[in-house]
Amino acid sequence: MESILVSACLLGANCKYSGGSNLCPEVVALKEIYHLVPVCPEQLGGLSTPREPAEQRGGLVLTRSGADVTAQFRRGAEEALRLANLLGCRKAVLKSRSPSCGAGPIYDGSFTGTLVPGRGIAAKLLLENGIAVFTEDSLPGKT
Repeated sequence: MESILVSACLLGANCKYSGGSNLCPEVVALKEIYHLVPVCPEQLGGLSTPREPAEQRGGLVLTRSGADVTAQFRRGAEEALRLANLLGCRKAVLKSRSPSCGAGPIYDGSFTGTLVPGRGIAAKLLLENGIAVFTEDSLPGKT
């Protein structure tokens, strides 16, 4: 069975910045055709849960109060890539709109809910390394 990286929050893990999850039954159902490898790049980068919301702005990842967490986001992305390579994952299903996992529109850094074209730090690194990235809105086999 092919292994695929999956944002742990989509599988129901309470690792979302608020301490909750983004449980998505359609993503959980992928277990019938893939070996699911849960990851939370933000936790892998050393950030706690819950944590202050963060968004990308000007090449950095900043919390709502202005703290720079770019290094933690990059570290988490590198760890997610390491796991993908270790386990032979050539695909990932990541949380849409996230500053770490988003693939497509992401929040613009204003903390107003405004979306702009872009990619999260982990999604971008995975894509640059040949791993196909999907979101819960564009699951493998649906696109």
